[in-house]
Amino acid sequence: MDVNQTLPKVGLPSPVAVLTLFKPITWFPPVWAFGCGVISAGVALEGRWLYAILGGVLAGPLVCAMSQAANDWCDRHVDAINEPHRPIPSGRIPGRWGLYIAMIWTILSLALAATLGAWVFWACVVAVVFAWAYSVEPIRLKRNGWIGAVACAICYEGLPWFTGAAVMTGALPDTRIIFIAALYSFGAIGIMILNDFKSAEGDRRTGVASVPVILGFEQAALVSCILMIAPQFIVIVALTLWGQTIHAAIITGLIVAQVMLVPKFMADPEAHAPWYNGTGTLLYVLGMLASAFALGTITGAIL
Repeated sequence: MDVNQTLPKVGLPSPVAVLTLFKPITWFPPVWAFGCGVISAGVALEGRWLYAILGGVLAGPLVCAMSQAANDWCDRHVDAINEPHRPIPSGRIPGRWGLYIAMIWTILSLALAATLGAWVFWACVVAVVFAWAYSVEPIRLKRNGWIGAVACAICYEGLPWFTGAAVMTGALPDTRIIFIAALYSFGAIGIMILNDFKSAEGDRRTGVASVPVILGFEQAALVSCILMIAPQFIVIVALTLWGQTIHAAIITGLIVAQVMLVPKFMADPEAHAPWYNGTGTLLYVLGMLASAFALGTITGAIL
C-alpha cells in the first residue's frame, strides 16, 4: 500500500514537525568538520566571521538537514512499517511536503554556496548529489553498505572540512589540508559502519546490505575499528614530517585511548556499538581538531 494513501493530503506541516524531519542532532558531525576546516586554513577570523557563520549554516541546517529530509521521503514506505512515528508516515508532514521541503532546501543550499565562492559551490554540488543518490531510486547507494558508508563519510567529514578551508581562503585549500581531510574522511567510514549496527535487523528484513548485515557483528566491529584507527597513524606521520610533533603526540595519545576501548567493544559488538560509537568517535573527532590546529600553524596565523 502506498503510504501517501494513509496521510493527510492538505495542510501545512508544523515548524516542530519540520525541525524533527531535519534531525538537528545529525548536524554536529558536518559542522564540527567544517570548523576543523576553518581552523586548518590558518586565516584570522577578523573580517571573515560572516563567511564562517554562513558556511556553518550551509554545512548543518541546510545541506545536512536537506539530506535527512530527502532520506526520510525516499524511505517513507519502509518507515511506515518499521518507524511509523517519524514525521512523514505519522502524517505530521502531510502529503508530498517531505519531497517539497527536501527540494526547497536543496535550492537554498546551492544558492547560499554560490555566494561563498566557486570552490564552496562545487563542494556543495557534490554533497547534494551524494545526498540524493544515497536514498533515491533507482540509484539508492544505501542498498550497498560499503558504498553508502563511503558516501556518508565523504559528506559528513571530507566535504565540510574542505568547505571550511575554502570559505576562509576563498580559494582551493592547501594540498596538506585536503590530504588530512581525506584521511579523516576515510576513517569516518568506520564510524558510518558503527551507525549501521542499530538498524542491522531492519536492514536485513528490508534487503539493505549494510556492512553489519554482510559481515556479521564481530567482523564488522573489527573492520570499523581498523578503518577508524589506521588513517590516524598516517596523520601522525604527516604531521611529524611537517614539524608538528606536539600535535602528532596528542593524536598518538588519543589513538592509544581508542585502542584501549577496543577489547570491550569486541567482547560484545552488538551490545557495545553505541558505547564505542560515543567514546571512540569522541576521541576520533578530538584528533581531527588537533590536526586542524596543526595545519593552521602550518598554513598561517591562527585567529
